[in-house]
Amino acid sequence: MSECPVCGADMKAFDDPVEGELLECEECGVELEIVAIDPIVLVEAPEGEEDWGE
Repeated sequence: MSECPVCGADMKAFDDPVEGELLECEECGVELEIVAIDPIVLVEAPEGEEDWGE
């Protein structure tokens, strides 16, 4: 069991977590990223940056 780093809500168990996987907190709606598997560590996902065609 992990918790949302933004609101502290308990996150449900993950069936097959993958590092880099994105998911959404059911309580606050923030997008989270799995950055470690054992134990599962969640961080707020970075906003996608526009590359302006570069």
